[in-house]
Amino acid sequence: MFCDKNSRICFRTQVLFCIALKKELNIILKNSKLIFTIGCMFIDKKLMMDLAKGAKRMFIRYLERIGQTVMNALETFGAVVMLIGQTLEQLRHWPRCRHVLVQMAHLGVDSLPIVLLTMLFTGMVITLQTAHEFIRFGAQSTIGGVVSIAVGRELAPVLTGVVAAGRVGAAITAEISTMKVTEQIDALKVMATNPVGYLVVPRLLACMIMVPLLVIFGDAIGTFGGWLISTYYAGINSFTFIQSIYSFTVVHDVTGGLVKAVFFGAVIAIIGCYQGLNAPDGAEGVGKATTRSVVGSIIVIFISNCFMSLLLYR
Repeated sequence: MFCDKNSRICFRTQVLFCIALKKELNIILKNSKLIFTIGCMFIDKKLMMDLAKGAKRMFIRYLERIGQTVMNALETFGAVVMLIGQTLEQLRHWPRCRHVLVQMAHLGVDSLPIVLLTMLFTGMVITLQTAHEFIRFGAQSTIGGVVSIAVGRELAPVLTGVVAAGRVGAAITAEISTMKVTEQIDALKVMATNPVGYLVVPRLLACMIMVPLLVIFGDAIGTFGGWLISTYYAGINSFTFIQSIYSFTVVHDVTGGLVKAVFFGAVIAIIGCYQGLNAPDGAEGVGKATTRSVVGSIIVIFISNCFMSLLLYR
């Protein structure tokens, strides 16, 4: 009996101990969940604050980059406008004809072969792509006029401008930037010679004279290339091709392209001279200035061509 009584007491004690332990474990578990929840809330709040600060910094940097790009573009535009003003001021003192003729030969005559080659195959390709379509619809009598109008209005001025920007603009920038790096421009200033009048004005006049002349040759050779394809490939009569040119092409189609060419020549000369005069120091700076000159000239040519077409051929 005594042993049974003691065993019951021990069993009750164990049961009570287990119940108390379970309650303690439940309390600890609840407290740990609460601590974990509070910790997660604190961590999430801190993380959100860090993300917000990071996003704010990224947005500010993005705005700074946009602002810096706009400021650089406006600064460049202002410097180019100032160079144009100084060039116009120096035009009052007419440069030596020998300097202008040398630049015309260097920038214009030496560019003639590549312009002729480009326009010959351009005229051939445009006729090659359109001749059979015109013949299929019975409009073969308009091929010559279409080719001459396309070449005179758009293809010859734009492609000649692009070729000149790649060859002439690069040559101008490389020459002037090399003079700047080797301090020859500073020597001109020491000798009381204005660098704009000595370097920019002859090149500007040469480009404004020679690019339209190159366009005239481009008009002729481009139309000749179209005649070759239409006659010997598409089987169109030469008289039909030539007669369509007289029927559809007017003088304004050619003169409008020449007006574009004068503007493109000025763009090539001004941008080339500006990049050369503001080239960074060293051989690497010459390469960077040349690249910027070519790319900038081509971009301005394409953009201005759109607006000039709207003004000239409304």
